[in-house]
Amino acid sequence: MPNKLLQPNEIGIFALGGLGEVGKNMYIIEYADQIFIIDSGMLFPDEHLLGIDYVIPDYQYLIDNQEKIVGLFITHGHEDHIGGIPFLLKKVKIPKIYAAGVAVDLIENKLQEHNCGSTTIVEFKSHYKFQFKNVELSFIRLNHSIPDSFAFVFKTPEGNIVHTGDFKFDFTPVGPSAEYDKLAQIGSEGVLCLLADSTNALLEGYTISESKVYNTMRDLFDHIEGRILVATFASNIYRVQQIVDASMLYNRKVAVFGRSMEKTIEIGQQVGYIKAKKGTFITPEEIPNYPANEITILCTGSQGEPLAALSRIANGTHRQIKQIPGDTVIFSSSPIPGNSEFVNRTINLLFKNGANVIVNSPLTDTHTSGHAAQGELKLMQALTRPKYFMPIHGEHRMLVSHANLAVECGVKEANTFVLDNGNVLALTKDSARIAGNVPAGDVYVDGTNIGDIGGITIKERRLLSEEGLLTVIATVNTKTNTLVLDPTIISRGFVYMKNSEDLTNKITNLTKEIVNVELEKNTPITAIKQIILDNVNKLIIEATDRKPLVFPIIMEI
Repeated sequence: MPNKLLQPNEIGIFALGGLGEVGKNMYIIEYADQIFIIDSGMLFPDEHLLGIDYVIPDYQYLIDNQEKIVGLFITHGHEDHIGGIPFLLKKVKIPKIYAAGVAVDLIENKLQEHNCGSTTIVEFKSHYKFQFKNVELSFIRLNHSIPDSFAFVFKTPEGNIVHTGDFKFDFTPVGPSAEYDKLAQIGSEGVLCLLADSTNALLEGYTISESKVYNTMRDLFDHIEGRILVATFASNIYRVQQIVDASMLYNRKVAVFGRSMEKTIEIGQQVGYIKAKKGTFITPEEIPNYPANEITILCTGSQGEPLAALSRIANGTHRQIKQIPGDTVIFSSSPIPGNSEFVNRTINLLFKNGANVIVNSPLTDTHTSGHAAQGELKLMQALTRPKYFMPIHGEHRMLVSHANLAVECGVKEANTFVLDNGNVLALTKDSARIAGNVPAGDVYVDGTNIGDIGGITIKERRLLSEEGLLTVIATVNTKTNTLVLDPTIISRGFVYMKNSEDLTNKITNLTKEIVNVELEKNTPITAIKQIILDNVNKLIIEATDRKPLVFPIIMEI
């Protein structure tokens, strides 16, 4: 069924995730009754989403239009672009997944972990082209913090749509160079609309080259005498290789900690991106066989995650590795927005235990971003010269900043579109308009539950964490319609019962009075529970100015 929001010749472009947020990337290009899905990511929850494991997009539009889906096209292998694939496949029938290089192995491993069954994965290379109905798809290799990152070019009768994926322009890259010639060529042909990564749109200048980080690492390794513990993103395969290279240069063995880091090493070696001479990697059990100055420990936990390897080493709960005097910990990362508190907590623990800690700073470039800063974003505009521009992948302020950069580079202000998830941009060669909205929102994943956790549950969890729980239990004899025992009051996280006897007695007496009065009136049990709830809440607020979750329970015998 044709999209009612679009005219027959219009191209529909919208996001189900990734606009107004950093993560959960999922973009849709719809044309000629075909749906092209670009990426299927997840968002790791912030601290106010208590108990939630992941946040994924609302797939309802795709569920309703499954027959039009051509495939899922993956720009690169980071979790915020592939992490939602298992959940998507459980809800939506996807004919094929198109991915390149290391992303293929990461996706296959993810599908195996989630028991998703067999799904056709088509591996593409940068020179491949795929033909669909009135659409040709081609690829442009770009630089990022993970190998095999690509921009997509959708050629249609209305014009060319370019989606950059995540990128930076690194003129001295660790891996292959970006295909600048292809960007210039498509710019010469004409770009109807550019969709470009906005993550670093607020940062002036250019992102530091990955090769400069290696020079820093090599210098640090040259001067450090004890054990070296390096924490970085497991998905940053280039960085992992740099750490391995520096270790080999200074005759250090490498021990790996953290499940995701172990998987990165395994996959990286399989596809040839992580290379090490025989005997470089050792098991945790072999560490005592070598002096401290011959050991590098490569681990997860660069964001201070409580259960990650470095955090457990810092707080002394890791079963296999303990801090020793003389350890140096290198954070080859920068805190993701919202994670600074967790990172600082880990750093303080490491210092307290006697470690020397080195973090990324202007003096020690132990990390660089994989995302383009303003100079590179302007270069992308100059190379592609789009008629219309839609910034993607970023918080709203980043999207606005990126749109302003596009205007500076010659795009008409009226031709820039800062949108929210679900807003549909409809394009032809001569026009652009906001055509309406499709369903788009957050779906919470809590263990095996997908979408069963709603806002009310999150609110209750927050109340529990902040205000506590009070249970009021009354036992009644249904034959005599009388209260059998004095009500029992149980507090969890609200007040300490032994120090709050006066309040407890007031709640007990109030409940007793309500039950006796209402039983005489033959009030239904459910109604009595509500009366208890309303009156106990009022009493607690007046006495403590707090509002715990109150659960009245009436046991009938």
